[in-house]
Amino acid sequence: MSRLRAEFARLFLPDPTQPDATELVDAQGRTRALVLELAAPADWAPLQAVWQGVQADLGLPAPAIAVSGVDGLQLWFSAPGPVAVADAQRWLRGLCGRYLAGVAPHRVRVFPAVEAGAAAARDAVRHADAVPAAQVDGEKWSAFVASDLVPLFTDTPWLDIEPSEEGQAALLGRVGVMKAGWFEAVVGLDQVVGAGADAAAEITALVRSGDVSTVEGRTGWQAEAVAFLRRVMADEAAPLAVRVEAAKALLNAPEAGGVS
Repeated sequence: MSRLRAEFARLFLPDPTQPDATELVDAQGRTRALVLELAAPADWAPLQAVWQGVQADLGLPAPAIAVSGVDGLQLWFSAPGPVAVADAQRWLRGLCGRYLAGVAPHRVRVFPAVEAGAAAARDAVRHADAVPAAQVDGEKWSAFVASDLVPLFTDTPWLDIEPSEEGQAALLGRVGVMKAGWFEAVVGLDQVVGAGADAAAEITALVRSGDVSTVEGRTGWQAEAVAFLRRVMADEAAPLAVRVEAAKALLNAPEAGGVS
């Protein structure tokens, strides 16, 4: 088994103990490879904001960067275990909402994707093509690339020659698998912090106005949100940035003592 195949399996195959497998989605409809692609044009600046943001803001490892061989640039994220396609899409869309809100939707693709009209649910799931690979014309290749070289591929997001296996393996060898808290860093915590902050602000205003009666019926939900935020803040396995956001939200939550 080549080093490249071993690294690809470690990061992206549903079962890394079977490096000879070719499918990125397993028989249960789960995947570990979460791919975000930007095309038409393949502009690195917006995607670089994602690449840098997940590291600086969320404490996640840098994803692998790839040229699609056709028209796009890609970020390949490695989940620690297989996740349902719907959850993978939810996570990627949350990432897009956070960092690519100003980009035209038709330029953004997320994989795995689900296509309508398929005869069976399994057939409806479409993933990105594995990288590196030759394209149908045989003259272009997809490949993983180093971050400092990505701007060179904005107009031509492909390689004209087959990339070396050792070079590709070396690039993947520096990519880490996401750890505990990766999903909540984008989906769960964003939703709870956002909703919790809005609810806290509303409840704060009502309490300070003296109209306490209108707050009744909401405190049960607020208590659950506060309990969740406390668990996140105390979870040493969660990314530091996520724990900080949880702490900020708690400062504004009335049931956490944030309202005097």
